[in-house]
Amino acid sequence: MQQLGGTALKRLNRTWRRRATMQVGLMLQDVESPFNVGAIVRSAAVLGVDHLYLIGRSADPTTPKAQKLAMGTDRYLQVRGCATVREAVDAAHADGYHVVGLELTDTAKPLHELDLCRDVCVAVGNEARGMSSEMIAACDALGYIPQLGKVGSFNVASAVSIATYEVRRQEWAGAEDPAH
Repeated sequence: MQQLGGTALKRLNRTWRRRATMQVGLMLQDVESPFNVGAIVRSAAVLGVDHLYLIGRSADPTTPKAQKLAMGTDRYLQVRGCATVREAVDAAHADGYHVVGLELTDTAKPLHELDLCRDVCVAVGNEARGMSSEMIAACDALGYIPQLGKVGSFNVASAVSIATYEVRRQEWAGAEDPAH
């Protein structure tokens, strides 16, 4: 047994990329830490995210602090700055997305129970406050990541990575493992 490298790794990644037919987008409302935005951009590029909508005070992914984590991967995303929630949600809908907010509310469902087998834009809010009530109301669906530990929430960048992977996992569910 040996680690994959070079050509074998590229071949494996290409196989998974061919199985990804859905568009995935991300929407960040007031995610202020450039380190969080940089980590989100990096994960987005790894998981084939197409669009990144930035609302309000969200950090610019091209700043040096964000780039420290993103490592230039923002070039793989279509980034759009939006002044308001309505502008961002309308843009996502125009791009064909079903907007799924990641937020703990009394009506949110566990993320794995939502039907994410369509073009999905995952929306998240500020690191400390979460999404605004306006953003919550604008989402087409709301989900959350079940948590077992004594800590009440994930870091926003970790939550986005988990949610984006869940979108892809549902897309690939039932597909034969391309590695074999």
